[in-house]
Amino acid sequence: MIGPPVLNRLGDLGVIPVVVIDDPSRAAALGSALLLGGLPCAEVTLRTDTALESLRALAENPDLLVGAGTVLRPAQVEAALRSGARYIVSPGFSASVVSECQRSGVPVLPGVATATEIQAALEAGLEAVKFFPAEASGGLAALKALAAPFRGLRFVPTGGITADGLATYLAEPSVLAVGGSWLVSANMLAAQDFVRITQLSAAAVQIVRRAREAADA
Repeated sequence: MIGPPVLNRLGDLGVIPVVVIDDPSRAAALGSALLLGGLPCAEVTLRTDTALESLRALAENPDLLVGAGTVLRPAQVEAALRSGARYIVSPGFSASVVSECQRSGVPVLPGVATATEIQAALEAGLEAVKFFPAEASGGLAALKALAAPFRGLRFVPTGGITADGLATYLAEPSVLAVGGSWLVSANMLAAQDFVRITQLSAAAVQIVRRAREAADA
């Protein structure tokens, strides 16, 4: 059973590349670029017709921790797991998706933006959720306000966050990791600019390192 160690690993990394990829032939090179940048993980969103194929190609690399994002229905959970996903992410809270993930023994990060959704996640026995869309929902101030009554719950803020805001989010104790689409943009993939992806990943890794050092000081 895939369990908390996967979420712990995401927490250790501190930042999760969120990927929309429509050309599976570029997945292997993308994985190599992320690894070269010191960021061995990726959340492949199921927003394209070939997303599962791309997920499968990335998951073939044993050094990558690959998850499936934008999971909307229970049937997508099984398809994602067959393709090699080791964690599931949803844009909102779906009791049926969460239940299917728990039945399958895979960690799930459902999206929440309200206290009601957080309570539903707690009632489902979850210890971590996705705060989405982070910036559009009020950013760090909103996250702090939501986290205050729910001590012990961890958040993965995602949506509209850039490298400039990464350290600020990581300084919030309730944040497990940050989802970042800036690390792998559609334009970079279209141009096959894997060097840039490696550079951005390496820069993010350094931001995480400095943020952790500052927190421990």
